[in-house]
Parts: sequence; C-alpha cells; structure tokens
Amino acid sequence: MKVEFAPLSIPLERRLQTASVVHWVFSFLGLAQCCIVLFIGLFFTRFWLVSVLYTTWWLLDWDMPSKGGRRIHCIRNSVIWRHMRDYFPVTLVKTAELDPSKNYVVGFHPHGVLVAGAFLNFCTEATGFSQLFPGLTPHMMMLTLWFRVPFFRDYLLSGGLVPSDKDSASYVLRRWGGGNVLAIAVGGAQEALDARPGAFTLLLKNRKGFVRLAMEHGAPLVPVFSFGENELFDQVDNPKGSWLRRTQHRLQQIMGISLPLFHARGMFQYSFGLLPYRRPIFTVVGKPIKVEKKHNPSQEEVDRLHQTYIEELCKLFEEHKTKYSVPEDRHLEFI
Repeated sequence: MKVEFAPLSIPLERRLQTASVVHWVFSFLGLAQCCIVLFIGLFFTRFWLVSVLYTTWWLLDWDMPSKGGRRIHCIRNSVIWRHMRDYFPVTLVKTAELDPSKNYVVGFHPHGVLVAGAFLNFCTEATGFSQLFPGLTPHMMMLTLWFRVPFFRDYLLSGGLVPSDKDSASYVLRRWGGGNVLAIAVGGAQEALDARPGAFTLLLKNRKGFVRLAMEHGAPLVPVFSFGENELFDQVDNPKGSWLRRTQHRLQQIMGISLPLFHARGMFQYSFGLLPYRRPIFTVVGKPIKVEKKHNPSQEEVDRLHQTYIEELCKLFEEHKTKYSVPEDRHLEFI
C-alpha cells in the first residue's frame, strides 16, 4: 500500500480543523473509558474527595438526562465545532419552515459510522441551527448507556443530548408551548455496520417506534437526509452471514453498541487512520408531516403513517441527490 503523506507546510486553519476532529473522534472512542478510569483512580489518590463529591452530585442529578438535559450554550457555541464544521465541511439545508409553537420528531438518515452530521447540526451551533430555525431547541437522542458514565454524562448533557428511551423522549415532546425538536438517528447502531462510501441502504422497514411516539404526542414528523454521511469512512468488509458480521451482531446484543471496523486517513498521512476523510456533508431538512394525536394508535395507523414517512423521505432524497453528487440511477433501499 502506497502511503500518501501530508505536506510539510500546513496552514494553521487546517491544523485547527484536524485538531477539532481528533477531539471529536477521541470523544466517541475513548473519552468515556478515560472518565471511568479517572473517576475510580481518584479514589486511590489524595484527591479522593473529588470523586466522593461528584458521586453525591451524580445521585442528586440522576434524573437530569431524562428531563431534557442541561445544555451549556458556551459549549454548544465553542469555536472547536466551527473548526470541525469546516474540516468536512458540513452544511445544514432548510427546505421548509418549522412552526416554533409545535414540538417535532426528526428522523435522521443515514446513521453513518459516527453520526457526524447529526452531532454538528443538532448538538452544536456550528451550522447555525438556531438561525435557520428560530424558536426551536434541538435534542439529540443517544444510547442510555453513555449517561451512566461519570463526567462523560455532563459532557453529553451540555450539548443537549438525551437518553434514547421513551420516558426521555416523552418529556421533550410533551413540553407545553412547543419549540422542541427531538432528533433520532433511526437506523441506530445496527445501521452503522453498513455505513461505507456509496451506500444508500437504510434500516427503516421495521423501525416504527419513532412513528408511534410521534402519534402519541401529536408531533409532526420531519425526515432528514444527510448527503455525504456515509462517505467519511471505509469499513472492513462484513457481508451478512460472515463471521465478522455475526460477531458484531453478537457484541451489539451484549453491549448495546455496534463496533464497525472503520478506517480512513491519519493526522500526518492520507492513506490510513481513524480520522474521517475531508468530504462534504449536506444535511437536508425536509418538510414536516402532519400527525394526528392518538393516545393509543392501532398498528394499522402506525403502518400507514410509517409508509407516508418513507415516501416523503424518498421524495426528499430524489429531489436533492443530483445537487450533492449522487448518480441519477441511485435510489434509497430499505431493510
């Protein structure tokens, strides 16, 4: 394999962009583990009181993730995220108005390997969410597991993330006065195993929980497609039925998270590493689908709205794909 090295003279702006992405990748891959080690390790040092005090705070603050989180605006507006936005770059595209007097359920597709588009658009202000959709507050759902990690949970809460359970979702959607957006990466961790350049396969055919949730709260559904999300990383071949895919599924069942074996470029060379490729992401927000509130919708009603959602998502994809370098003959596939 021929290794392509980065030029010796790199502009400061590009260095800052790369540093911001290193920070983000580390946050996903190692920060939680480091927080656990730090929390336990402090008990065996003269700084043991830090962990004791944090444990007290943690117990008092236990329910905060399921009550809408605790966003910190200076963190959401950090210059780090603007550098990360420019690394790819990432652009948030608005196609319709969203009434700030309503609450919304946003379906984000595709998941990708590390949901870069969803993170930058809904967990930071780097792409100008609040300017494009004034009066709306975004909440991104994430695996509940991560909100049980000391210190790391506070980092997640600062960006407006909430656990991916029904109670947390319902708390956001039943807030009086509207103005809340609940963003869900519908394909989840399982879809990440199929995230690779040129892939347009979505795990959606039997994912209907988010539709039922929207109906129970009368929250309009908003389809979102992030063009370029799957182009950021290559992935080790893991066809269905292979030993690797079976192992990944087994680990997902045990741990609740998938472990895609991804790779792209490095810090000082472009041939191999864990940093994503510099490829543009265009996150296109579709028009809202009207949803009638039903406390206990039937399966037939859920299926009907789910089909409408798929049709609107396909329409959104077809209308914009050629603008973002997707071949005319490529279409969405659902599994």
